[in-house]
Amino acid sequence: MEAWRFKLNRSPKEIGEKLDAELKSIGGFVFNINREKDKGVSFKMRKRILYAWYIAFQNWTVVKGELLKNDTEKETHVAITFNQHFLVKLIVFAHIILVLGFLIALLSGINVSTAMYLLGITLLALGIVLWIAIQRKFEKDIQKYKSLLSQIFEI
Repeated sequence: MEAWRFKLNRSPKEIGEKLDAELKSIGGFVFNINREKDKGVSFKMRKRILYAWYIAFQNWTVVKGELLKNDTEKETHVAITFNQHFLVKLIVFAHIILVLGFLIALLSGINVSTAMYLLGITLLALGIVLWIAIQRKFEKDIQKYKSLLSQIFEI
């Protein structure tokens, strides 16, 4: 999870309306906005999945944001967090559990063979490569979302 905070010189209502209008005109996003009377505006967005295999390409990052009023009328505190999608976390945790299971089996001597060692090493290597790929994709997605939101907010 990565946080991004800044201030804007407009009211939360104006910013929320502009964000809503811009993202609907772009299309391809799941965008939910919650306008609270006293606190401000909160929103959540991610890229839409059109087909099941798109989860591997584009739906890895979920953006949650809050537009909070300040004491002055025209100043807004913006707090945006970037999280990985639940299914990506599930894939990583499944690999961790599989590798730990193989490690426990090898240490306890249940089925010690060359094939077991090769399978364990392969799963470990695949998990490391997957972890690195997910982190790189997450960083790229964060930069894309930051540039998109910067254009919308006119920072």
